[in-house]
Amino acid sequence: MPIEIIAGEPFNIRFDGPADAPVLMLSNSLGTDLGMWEPQIADWSKHFRVLRYDSRGHGLSVATDRTFGIDQLGRDALAILDHFGIETAHWCGVSKGGMVGQWLATHARDRVGRLVFANTAAHMGPPELWDGRIKTVRSQGMEAIVPGTLERWFSPAFRQTDAATVAKVSQMLTTTPAIGYATCCAAIRDMDQREAIRGIANPVLVIIGKVDPATPPAAGHLIAEAIPGSRTVELDAAHLSNLEQPEAFTRAVLAFLTA
Repeated sequence: MPIEIIAGEPFNIRFDGPADAPVLMLSNSLGTDLGMWEPQIADWSKHFRVLRYDSRGHGLSVATDRTFGIDQLGRDALAILDHFGIETAHWCGVSKGGMVGQWLATHARDRVGRLVFANTAAHMGPPELWDGRIKTVRSQGMEAIVPGTLERWFSPAFRQTDAATVAKVSQMLTTTPAIGYATCCAAIRDMDQREAIRGIANPVLVIIGKVDPATPPAAGHLIAEAIPGSRTVELDAAHLSNLEQPEAFTRAVLAFLTA
């Protein structure tokens, strides 16, 4: 996978699909990397030039121990678009990726087309929860949070029936740099976009996991209710709905983006 130097920092970036197709940019969740999108690539790349990347602090992209906010993650996305001369792109993000998408739609709406916010929230408290996770990974490493995270991310039935997918995500978590995870936790802890998203004018699809304990259905409905004209889709899944219900997720996003 190619490493590109974006504004002086390395980012792991991959393209799939025709070079002349509309661009669809994908943004991973906290604790994963661009490999989380594998179930969607074959179908989406028939219609789009799919651009996926490891978010700051994740995978093979830059991970430094410095404080930043959701705005930095949004500016990273814009810098990647600028680097490749891409004026506009559709957006699909899960969890943290959906939070970044909300920032883009409120601060750079002319750079994004249709946006999918999946299994995400506009605000996630309490701060003590995030402070606890930061302390844990800094002192004990990523392995300490893997079991509990997988329980939140996948329903009990899925963990029993698709051990291979759960194992892949476990590996992503384990290999995420602890400082990258910690600094992104702080960005999420300090984020509050509940009022800002009321000004979003782009077409938006909100995907909700019916049994998602990390970003519960109420968090998704709050986003949808704040954005005029937005649509919602509920899937029988926990937090990583694109992996737990890959076919339904792929179809819902494709139908929205090509409407």
